[in-house]
Amino acid sequence: MTGRAHIVHLDADAFFVSCELALKPGLRGTKCAVGGRERGIIASASYEARACGVYTPMPTKRALQVCPDLILLPPTAGLYPRVSQRMFDLCETLTPLVQRNSIDEGYLDLGPCAFADAAAVEAALRGLQMRIWDELSVPVSIGIATNKLVAQIASKLRKPRGFVTVAPGMEAAFLAPLDIGKLPSVGPKTEAVLKARGIVAIGDVSTRSESELAGVFGDGWREFAAMARGEDFRPVEVDREDAKSYSQQETFGVDVGDFAVIEQVVKRMIDELMPQVRADGKRARTLTLKLRYGDFTQETAGRSLPEASDLEGPFYPLVDPLLRKAWTKRRPLRLVGARFSGIEDGPAQLDLFAGEADEKKRRLAAVLDRLNAGGGAARVRHGHQI
Repeated sequence: MTGRAHIVHLDADAFFVSCELALKPGLRGTKCAVGGRERGIIASASYEARACGVYTPMPTKRALQVCPDLILLPPTAGLYPRVSQRMFDLCETLTPLVQRNSIDEGYLDLGPCAFADAAAVEAALRGLQMRIWDELSVPVSIGIATNKLVAQIASKLRKPRGFVTVAPGMEAAFLAPLDIGKLPSVGPKTEAVLKARGIVAIGDVSTRSESELAGVFGDGWREFAAMARGEDFRPVEVDREDAKSYSQQETFGVDVGDFAVIEQVVKRMIDELMPQVRADGKRARTLTLKLRYGDFTQETAGRSLPEASDLEGPFYPLVDPLLRKAWTKRRPLRLVGARFSGIEDGPAQLDLFAGEADEKKRRLAAVLDRLNAGGGAARVRHGHQI
């Protein structure tokens, strides 16, 4: 593959923990993690905690067993989308072509930018990396390549604060020595099958015959072989319709098959997204969940409320049935996403019977939103509160 190395993958390092440490810098260098203590999960772990075996999304109880001196930080509602927004705003000072892939990672296309050469590209991106740290105290890792696949793998190779450039034409050579599990489409089960057949490194794929690859991947073997060569023609996609939906997704480091854990992750996303809806003076009617498996197949399910709402509470009861409807294969998930759509302007209409209770909840939500925006103590919403 030839061309300029102008596609960038930017990945925030231990994003939720980094956001909390920006408020509590005295905890830098400690074994800490963001998560709930009672029946909770680990949403993000510092690299010191990861070295002790703590990962996302591990049940908090288990995390405290493998790392007894773990410092548990409750999540600060509203903080993470605010920091994410600013981080990507800074990216857009470099190029207008920014794909916000999730709350903590995204792609940049520097193709339209008038950089003289590769050295100028690297200088600009190192400047962006430093600016994000200076303004937000969030470390990020950056991968630069000719396409999204290779850039993503490069960004994750030397975390934290990684910076890896793959020169044009070197995609296959760069990938060849890496563990086969580094390919985004290879989950733990697929990795085990491949390694049992002697495909340990990505470069081993090229040594196998078409019939051998077809025996593992079926009709998708050609796409897998192309991926192993570092071929990817997906464009950076810029969402121009931000006002019509609010979405968030999370890719897990380890595929997750626990229904309760996934349910908590989705409810946390609702907690993060709804303050944005309120801040824009909007209401949402529809909640849609996206579930992606390790083989990159995915399923979705959505449901609408009778009336649009700007409160978390009405959407919590939708999570369980939506998960049961979408999660038909019941295999462990690589990614889960939540999206609010059916966006309407203005305050909710007053219900003569439920209006007073809803208005109290809305006032409480507004107070919490203001406190969270001011960087106050952590306040986590749950269905029985709002």
